[in-house]
Amino acid sequence: MPRYFPHMLCLILAVLLVPAAPVFTQAQVVKSGPPSCPGVALTFDLCPVRNGGGYDQELIDYLIAQKIPATFFMSGKWITKHDRQVKALLQVPFFEVGTHGEVHAHMPFQSAGEQEQEILGPVRLLKTKYHHDATLFRPPYGEFNDDTVNVTRALGLQFILWNVVSGDPDPTLTAIQIEGRLKRFVRKGSVIVMHANGKGQHTHEVVQDLHQHLLPERHLIPMTVSDLLNCSQAAP
Repeated sequence: MPRYFPHMLCLILAVLLVPAAPVFTQAQVVKSGPPSCPGVALTFDLCPVRNGGGYDQELIDYLIAQKIPATFFMSGKWITKHDRQVKALLQVPFFEVGTHGEVHAHMPFQSAGEQEQEILGPVRLLKTKYHHDATLFRPPYGEFNDDTVNVTRALGLQFILWNVVSGDPDPTLTAIQIEGRLKRFVRKGSVIVMHANGKGQHTHEVVQDLHQHLLPERHLIPMTVSDLLNCSQAAP
């Protein structure tokens, strides 16, 4: 056996084995629902804001009036400043509430222990103060690393991202531009990320267009994230 053979064998094994970890980790990240399901998840982040009320009441009123299922991801800092709104959202039977980190931190720059505290903050607050068991987690900014996914999984939470970006916080985008983006990307099983903290100047208008035109024209129905993930119905 050539003397270099053991070294070559180690190199081959390293190439084969190293990619296995990221593949496993990524498998725990949910970006969409079943492609055979006619559902679409409308999701709204409730990040803390420096200016303004931090709550799009007009949008919420429309969702409630039209009985549109939606999922909200609340940060701990936002929860502490919006007690009345948290209680109101939790009372709507077709709304779902998940969490969005304690202070909306950049997760990849934190240790695993720090990430655990960032994730657990709003989960504990919703449980102790509002008696709500939050099982869905969305990382702030959509940023994460292997520690984020592993900690989320160890805590028994589902890691929820998205596969359709509305772009609603961008002040340079018009409602027509946002609607055009959604028309290009929304399909069966889509998870759309939007905001209900007032950062989206056109979010209410865009949701109206989704509800009245885009979704019915494509025979799609809004669902909560959990209902979408459990959906096995074939599209009509």
